[in-house]
Amino acid sequence: MVDIQVKNLTKFFVIGENLLDNLSFEIQEGERVAILGRNGCGKTTLFNILTGQMDYDSGEVYVNPSKRLGLISQIPRFPEGFTVEDVLRSAYGAILKAKQKMELLECQMTDGASEEQLREYDTLANRFQAGGGYEMDVEVDKICNGLAITAEQRQQEFSSLSGGEKTRVNLARLLLEKTDILLLDEPTNHLDLNSVEWLEQYIKAFKGTVLAISHDRYFIDQIAQRVIEIFDGHAEFYSGNYSFYMDEKQARFDLQMKQYQQEQAKLKQLGYTVERMKGWGINNRTLYRRAMSIQHRMERIEKTKRPQKEKTMRATFGEKEFSGDVVFKMKNVSKAFGDRVLFSDVNLNVEGGERIALLGDNGTGKSTFIKCLLGEEDCAGKIQFGPTVKWGYLPQIIHFDHPERSLYDTMLYEKNCTPQAARDRLGAFLFQGEDVFKTVGNLSGGEQSRLRLCMLMDEKINLLILDEPTNHLDIASREWVEAAIEEFEGVLLFVSHDRYFIEKFAERIWLLEDGSIRDFPCGYQKYRSILEHEKSAKPAIAEAPKPKKEKPKGGTKEQEKLIRRLEREIEKQEAVVAEYDGKIEAAAADYQELTRLLQERETAETLLMDLMEQWESAQNETV
Repeated sequence: MVDIQVKNLTKFFVIGENLLDNLSFEIQEGERVAILGRNGCGKTTLFNILTGQMDYDSGEVYVNPSKRLGLISQIPRFPEGFTVEDVLRSAYGAILKAKQKMELLECQMTDGASEEQLREYDTLANRFQAGGGYEMDVEVDKICNGLAITAEQRQQEFSSLSGGEKTRVNLARLLLEKTDILLLDEPTNHLDLNSVEWLEQYIKAFKGTVLAISHDRYFIDQIAQRVIEIFDGHAEFYSGNYSFYMDEKQARFDLQMKQYQQEQAKLKQLGYTVERMKGWGINNRTLYRRAMSIQHRMERIEKTKRPQKEKTMRATFGEKEFSGDVVFKMKNVSKAFGDRVLFSDVNLNVEGGERIALLGDNGTGKSTFIKCLLGEEDCAGKIQFGPTVKWGYLPQIIHFDHPERSLYDTMLYEKNCTPQAARDRLGAFLFQGEDVFKTVGNLSGGEQSRLRLCMLMDEKINLLILDEPTNHLDIASREWVEAAIEEFEGVLLFVSHDRYFIEKFAERIWLLEDGSIRDFPCGYQKYRSILEHEKSAKPAIAEAPKPKKEKPKGGTKEQEKLIRRLEREIEKQEAVVAEYDGKIEAAAADYQELTRLLQERETAETLLMDLMEQWESAQNETV
């Protein structure tokens, strides 16, 4: 069964420039499809058309009328003053209206009811029950508990929430609506890793249809069964996830280029033949007619269009030579806001060439940690940089001192460069033509990130610090940033929830949780396996069998036997614990094996302590 069908859809905002140009595709019931394309290609416009929020100029759009369609928007909007509770309850809009009418009828029927009022009340009551009205409070509480939406947060105004919190609440609203078709517009923006992984599992288990716009390549790999790419207003189809899409797209490019080159070689050869035959046919009409026949055939050949690579930015980070071993040291660094401790007693050393990812849930203090490192926030402890270190910083929230200036003027004033140099640098970041005269304050989030990167890359640095560098960037821009970082040979410290980015660059991971930073000297995959191992090992430790405390059957001799037996068991257990010291020392370079051995020694020590307690208790009973 078809859930969504689009035929020859055309939408333009400027006459003669179609954003969507005869776009056509179908989405079958239960499919999970990713919509890809560069920023500005019309993805969000397409979603607005599907939900009826925007009209279109021509074509046909069909959404299964028997299905409930829900949209997780990039920027959810609700009336001013709406609390989180109001947003959640809006999922029950229809039955809440029925409840209001029921209450009104109840007031009207206080002194007696007509048959018409009773019939209407009965209809409303059935509608309220069928819509889940009586289970509404239980359902809201259940979803909120599952998505960690606290009772305090439910009383906050929706507009006061962070981007990630808004996305989470909006998702809860859609779950409460029992949506059949999910439209997800950048659902992972601002979500931490745990939330993204939860969303992936939910989507995989979801029985309905999912259509997702996302630049999160890891997320697309996990949830997408096929990909639709919007390019030049048209749809290109790929029957797999992101990895399949990348391989298939390159294969199609190579095939089209090969066909184009073969065709051009054939046309060139035919053209050469035509010219020779025309020359010979000056005195031979038969040869001349044959030459003209070949020329007409060449004109009728359907020519393959030369495939074009998407235009990409071209720039690299400027680098300052680094001398010495230590880039920076942190000794007993702590930061708290009142009674809330973000991190304490942090001791870290960073040497030249390291690539470090700072990870942690939203709100744990990652951005604050970066600001403390750079001196933008006060903190306790000592931070010392190497004498030749010069850092460059891309913050999560981009700020310009003069948002009223154009891009061109911003480069002239802040980078103190020539007009031609300003044009060249902006052009390298795809700000061309009239774009350079746009006001900085009117740029999109992605454009502001691009401009800040343009300014940052001009500096000579050897420590690059990035806070969510891929937020707001489309896939092509993310790949360009990654290409520039790959060439950078200095130290890289970054905060990111983009697992594709983390996996590509992290060689060391700092995990900020529970007020401390754990240092993992490994890449992302090994880091994940360590956490999974610890997670599975915890229950085993908690459920480790303990020796039963034996009570003496009576008499001093029985008590003495118990004490001697416990002493023998204690001696054996002490030897078991002691063996782990050598094993742990030998495994010092293997973090995963080291973690396993430490957990096992902890279990062995727990058993030893229990035996000691039994021995002490037995001794006391003999006194």
